[in-house]
Formats: sequence, C-alpha cells, structure tokens
Amino acid sequence: MKFGFYPRLAVCLVGVFMVVMIACFYSTNLLQKRTQQEAEQKLHIGLAEHLVSDNPLLKEGVYDYEALGNLFHTLMILGPSFEFYYLDPEGTILTYSAEPGKVKADAVDIAPIKQLINTDRGFPIEGDDPRNIGLQKIFSAAPVYNNEQLQGYLYVIIGGERYDSIIANLQNSQSMREVALFMFVGLFLLLLALLVLFKYFTTPLRRLSDDMDRVQEADFHREKLPPNLATWNRNSANEIDRLGCAFTDMLTHIDNQFDQLNKIDSQRRVLLADLSHDLRTPLASLQGYIETLALNEDSLSKEDRRHFVDVSLKNAKNLKHLIDQIFELAYLEGGQVTLHQESFPLGELLHDVAAKFELDAKQKNIAIKVIPDHFEYYVFADIGKLERVLTNLIANAIRHTPENGSIDLAVVLHNDKLRVDIRDTGIGISDKEIAYIFDARYQASNTEKDTCSHAGLGLAICKKLMALLNSDLRVESQLGKGTCFSFELTLANSH
Repeated sequence: MKFGFYPRLAVCLVGVFMVVMIACFYSTNLLQKRTQQEAEQKLHIGLAEHLVSDNPLLKEGVYDYEALGNLFHTLMILGPSFEFYYLDPEGTILTYSAEPGKVKADAVDIAPIKQLINTDRGFPIEGDDPRNIGLQKIFSAAPVYNNEQLQGYLYVIIGGERYDSIIANLQNSQSMREVALFMFVGLFLLLLALLVLFKYFTTPLRRLSDDMDRVQEADFHREKLPPNLATWNRNSANEIDRLGCAFTDMLTHIDNQFDQLNKIDSQRRVLLADLSHDLRTPLASLQGYIETLALNEDSLSKEDRRHFVDVSLKNAKNLKHLIDQIFELAYLEGGQVTLHQESFPLGELLHDVAAKFELDAKQKNIAIKVIPDHFEYYVFADIGKLERVLTNLIANAIRHTPENGSIDLAVVLHNDKLRVDIRDTGIGISDKEIAYIFDARYQASNTEKDTCSHAGLGLAICKKLMALLNSDLRVESQLGKGTCFSFELTLANSH
C-alpha cells in the first residue's frame, strides 16, 4: 500500500515528536536530578565535619562503637533523610544505625571520600550506598583523628532510603499523576495542532498532485480534462500557488503545441497531396511524349520529333524546378541550412539580378530600375541566400505585372539599416488574401497563369530565407495597383 505525502509526513512528524519528547523528558529529568544532587551536596557538605568537631565521641577518636551507634540513631531521628556510617581508614564499615539486614555492604570505596575532602569542585560527587550494592549516592564525609592519627571517616549518605521511599510515594501520588496527565494532554494537543497545520500547508500540494494525475490520464489533452481542476492565485507569494500557475501555463503551452502540431500535420498532408498532383502533371506529360516518340519514331516527321523533345525537356525542367523547391523548403524548415555571411556592395548585387531578368522584362516591355542608380552601401549578409530571395521576388513581379509596367528596386536608409523595396505595377493582392501569401502552396485567386508550372512555394522559401538573415519579409499591396515586398539588411563597414 502506497502512502501519500501527508500520511508519510504525519508518521514522520509523530515519530520525531515522540523521540524528541522522550529525549527531552529523559535529559530534563537527568539534569534536574544532577542539579538537585549538586545543590543538596553543597548545602550539606559540612555536615560530617561539624559532627566530628562538635561531638565528644568523634572529636577525640572513637573507642565506644555502641555509643556511636546510638548517636547515629538519634541523628537519623532528627534528620530522617540522612544515613550515618563510621568507616576505618580503608573504608570498612565499623558501626552504623539501621535495622538488621538493611546494610548489605561491609565496606565502601574510599576514593570518592578522599576526592570530596580534598576538593570543592566537580559536584555532585557520588559514593557507594551501603544499603544498595552497586548504587551511587551523594554524601558528606569528614576524617576522624586522634592526636593527629587518622582513626577513620564519618560517612553520611544524603537522601537515604527513607528519602527515596517518600519521593517514590510522591511520584505515585494523585497530584503527580494529574501533572503528568496535564503535560501529556498538552503535548498531545501540540502534536494535533502541528498535524492540522501540516494538513493545511500540504493540501495545495495534494491538489496539484491530483491535477497532474488527471492530466496524465487525459494524455495531456485539455479537452479531455475534468472541469474541477484546481485554480491557483498567480499573485500569491505561496510557492505552491506559483508552482500550480507554472503547471497550468505549461499545460496551456503543451495544449497549444498539440494544436500547432495537428495544424502542421494537416498542412503537411495537404501539401503532400498538392505536390503529388503537381509532380504527376509534368511527369505524366513527360512520360506521354517520350512514349509517343518511342512508339512512332519512324512515322513522325523531323519537326514533330523536335517539338516532342522540346516539350519533354520543358516538362523535365519544370519537374526539376519543383523538386528543387521542395527540397529547399524541407531544408529550411529542418534548420539544415548553413549561412556564409560576408560584407559586399548591395548595389552591385541588385544590378546583377536586374540584368539577369532584362530579357524576360523586354518581352513584356517592363522597365526594371534600381533606385538610386548608384550608391556605396555595403551590407553584411549571405549573398547567395539574398540573391535567391531577390530572384524569386523579381520573377514573381514580372509574372504578375502586365505589359508596359515597371518594377523598382529601391534602397532607403532606415533606422541604421538598409530597407530594400521591390515594387511593381502589377495586379496586386486583395486584403483578404494578403495574410496567406507566405503559406506554402498558397496562390492568390488572381494569379497570372503562364506556360510554366508553379507550386506556390517561392514566397514561403523567401520568408524563411529572410528569417535566417535576421530580417522579416513584409508585403503591402493594393488590388489593381501593384505590390511592394520589403525587408531590411544590416549595414557593414564600407570599403
């Protein structure tokens, strides 16, 4: 059986609380006992010495042990918490006052007695208890001399057997039991309060754990989640609230990623279907013309064979162009493109690209101009990627610009960068469609048709190429008046 966080925490808390309580109780009792012993020994340390100096039986040396025993009996009546013993110099008990059989030891260790007589530090000092072999008790002791000759020691046990019996009875009394019960109840209530507090503080953590389990069961799909998920205070200073908010944000992010992946997957399926159609058209035409050539080689005239070969070459060229675009887009989306950035004059590149389209532009009487015609701006970019973008944009502009139109390649210094505008006087793009022209396979409804096959990948490729160059390809257009594509380039130090 698996226990949750709070039950384990409660068990650990109870265990630690009991251990700490027992340790505190034991150490408190031990400290109290030693403090009490130290105080009592210091208070009665001179008792034996005063008895030796004031009593004639001990002052001049001991000879009458029976009289001394009677004296001890009288003193024990006056001080029932004391036990008196007379020892020889080696610690052998010579006389005492006690009922027969009470004193079980014949001698006591003399070392603690000498330590007490010769020092006033290290209290409490405990010595042997003659009535309980192996038990140590505090004591008072004094040497007994006769003409400077050591006769023995007066050994006084402080807190004797009667004292221990009375203390034991008091500990078992009703009042002591009430005090112990009161302490136990107080400690139990303290433990209960701690458990309630821990329950209060761990409840949000349990709710968060339950939410995580529900999310996992729903396979991280928000629409499959139950409506009773916990709500978290985003402005709270509580770490669990902040953790819950982070979990909710993460769940929203994952859900958005799921939606985006599904959308991308759907677009990929549509793109593959469209591209398959686009590939099939030139491939079927190519196959048809080649088969006609193969089957009717002898019956076809030289002009027909030449026409069939030209058409086949054109279809093969269109097919290669389409496949090249598909691979280029795949490499861009997969991040497998390497940049080779360098400093170069932008004006030369624009004039070269414009010259490349001069023949196509003349066929439609379209003027291509670089504005200004001459400038010395240098930019830092990948010249190959930038030429690819310019080529695609100018080719589109020529295709969508009617005869006698114009295409301007304008360069303007803007916010410490160079802005390049490719403006045409073509058919333009409607406001409803302008937001979709950078999507792969999208072609505007008023797209000009020509004899070449177009897959609608050019602008998508241009958009991604400019993103690699840390720029953004933007478009402005008016239907029937023309279109302007623009982007910005980083200036380099001029040569």
